[in-house]
Amino acid sequence: MHATSAGMNPDTRAMIAAVAFASTTGKTVAGLFDHAAGRDLRVAAERRGDQVQGFDGERNVAFAGTLPEIHDEGSKAFVSFTIDGEQVRGFDRDSGAHFEARVGDGVVQVFDHAQSTWFAYDVQDAQAASSYLRSNS
Repeated sequence: MHATSAGMNPDTRAMIAAVAFASTTGKTVAGLFDHAAGRDLRVAAERRGDQVQGFDGERNVAFAGTLPEIHDEGSKAFVSFTIDGEQVRGFDRDSGAHFEARVGDGVVQVFDHAQSTWFAYDVQDAQAASSYLRSNS
């Protein structure tokens, strides 16, 4: 395991955001905009029942599993998820870091406990590949 003071890998946080959104809304994630990095990410995810599957086009790796455990093929690590409405909590075994995620209005915020920092992601609608779900009001 890595030291928890370093926090989670940015790729893991993006995967968590995609899984959290797909798991709480039942909608397919076609991509993310990472506010911390200031760029679009090719990360997709969908949930069917307790099964979650996704693909990280940035790393060219899949992630999948039966909730509450998702396996990331890139890091070869498991990430656990506890879903309660729009609130998601969990643990990244690769970094040893706990996280929280809040889903709302096409945005996912991921709190990395090891870094004591929030990370925000806009979620791309699978039905409109060039737009984000977040309203511009």
